[in-house]
Formats: sequence, structure tokens, C-alpha cells
Amino acid sequence: MNKSAALGLLAAGFLMMGTMFAESPAKGVQVKTDEARRRVDITIDGKPFTSYLWPEALAKPVLYPLVDGDGVTLTRHWPPKAGERSDHPHHVGLWFNYSNVNGFDFWNNSEAIKLDRRAKMGSIVFKKIDVARSGAKSGELVTESTWVTGAGQPVFDETTRFVFSTMGNARVIDRIATLRALDRVVFNDDKDGFLGIRVASWLESSTATGAVFVDSHGVETKTAGASPDATGVYLTSEGKKGDDAWGTRGRWCELTGHNADHTATIAIFDHPQNPNYPTWWHARGYGLFAVNPVGRTGFEPKQSPLNYTLEKGQTAVFRYRIVLYTGTETPEQLNKEADAFAAEYK
Repeated sequence: MNKSAALGLLAAGFLMMGTMFAESPAKGVQVKTDEARRRVDITIDGKPFTSYLWPEALAKPVLYPLVDGDGVTLTRHWPPKAGERSDHPHHVGLWFNYSNVNGFDFWNNSEAIKLDRRAKMGSIVFKKIDVARSGAKSGELVTESTWVTGAGQPVFDETTRFVFSTMGNARVIDRIATLRALDRVVFNDDKDGFLGIRVASWLESSTATGAVFVDSHGVETKTAGASPDATGVYLTSEGKKGDDAWGTRGRWCELTGHNADHTATIAIFDHPQNPNYPTWWHARGYGLFAVNPVGRTGFEPKQSPLNYTLEKGQTAVFRYRIVLYTGTETPEQLNKEADAFAAEYK
């Protein structure tokens, strides 16, 4: 065999090995950045879990989609598929923002906002990735963003740490956001906030009815009645179930439903060191599952406005754990998980 033929075979062997390695799923939690495409992909043993995205169309970074341990997507599609609800176009995956920050609306902003309303909106502008770490048991992503009003004024620097891990077949996201005020900032009391998930149609409530929801600027959004496949039921740590969960407080809230023969549960855990613990649950039957620690009168109209304020240079930390379970969990197990989360982050 001549030298050129041998080199050709050697090159072919390396090519084959490269193909084999490329096709072999990476073990553990992989955090893979692709800043050119404005995304970071997170996989578990080579299978999709979620992606951190910062598309200009959404005016904020999001985690989308959320996929459970059986490979079932638990969030509404973006953009919505035929037959899915298309209301609230700013509801994509899992996000973190608020509807009334110094009078600017960060919650409702998206490419669907009309030009005459954009000056009242706020955007969360991605700055950079500080850490993207893969690991056998967990992965970590640390990002920096800036909250900017429609007048072009930066009001917060946000540093967010995501920790992605598993517990058996359950998948876990810890989201720890540190907000540093660049000026005096007031979260004016409002119901639309703070950490939100827009769930798949089968996790909506079967009791949902058509309604008109009005935001803090008086803009109306209509929703239809329950989707045909809706099976979702909320339950809080205080025993509030179904529609009764909305506007109540608790250390955790879960949403359980089934799609054909697959049952899944999304649980969100508040942290004792978060502002105004335990939080209020903005848990809507039409598919919005949200945590709002600073919107008291939106849920308890007889109370005085909370108007949570940070002076220039002050910081606030918001810690949340989101767990995607396959199947159901008992309240006792969820209480244990809440205790574990409280102990892990001080």
C-alpha cells in the first residue's frame, strides 16, 4: 500500500470516528452556547430539556421549550400551533419580568405591540454569558441583562444564575436573579408578574371560561373557554385547589394534567429569603402559571398597595425552583422539596 493510500485510509478512519462521536449522545447535563443564533441549548444525556433564548421579537430572554423526562413538551408552542390559544403573544416558555416598573410595562412587550404603545413598554436586553458549564449531575448558566424602559433609560442590571439538574426522572431548574437598581425603581402594585410559564393546552384547566383581562394600561385581552384537551389542576401548599389557587399565597404551587396516557406535573417553589415570602400565585386556568411577590392589591383588593421599592444601588434577589415531574407528587414530597430548596440557597 503506498503512502497516499494509507493516509487516505487513515483520514477515512478519523472521519468515521468523528461521525461516531458526533452521533453518540453526550452524557450528563450539557450546556451548549450558540450566540450567533441567540441561544443556549440544555440537554440531559443528549435529550432536549430547554433552551435559553433572547430573540428580539420577545423583548426579553426566555427558557423555551420546557421538556420533561419522558420527552413531552409542557409549554405552549411558539408561535402557537393551529388549534392552540394565540392570546397573550408575550407568553413564551418561562420568563421573568413585571408589568409596571416606574410606570413602564415589561410584562406585555413583544413584537405584537402596536407602535403607539411601544413608548410605554420596557425591554430586557441580553448583555453577555458569564458562565456556561456542563456536568455529570448538573449544568450552570450565568447571564447578564439590562432592564431598559421605553424612554431608553436603564433601570436594572440583572445577573441570573440557572442551575439545571435531575432528580430521578424529574428535571429541575433553579433560577436565581439578582437585580441591581441603577436609579430609584418602584414595582408599582400590579397583578401581572413576575416569573411566568405558559403551559401546553392539555395543562390548562377544564373549568376555564372565556374572559377579558385588562392590564395596568387599560388594554384588554380576550381569552376563549377551555381547550378541548384541558385537564390541568392547580394545588398550593396551603391546600387551595383548582380555580381557588389564584391570588392566594403559598410556599409552592403545582399544576398536574395528562395528555393521553402521559401525566406530568410542574411545580414552582418560592424561597423564604425572597421578597414578601410566601408569594401570591397568579395561576390562571387558561394556561398562565405565574409567581408574583410584589402585586398584593391585584389579588387582595382591600389591602394597601405594596409598591416594592429599591433605591439606587440596592439589590434584590429572587430565587425560584421549577421542577418538571413525570406523574404526580404528594404534598408531603413537595414540602420536603421546598425545605431542600430553602436549605440549598441562603
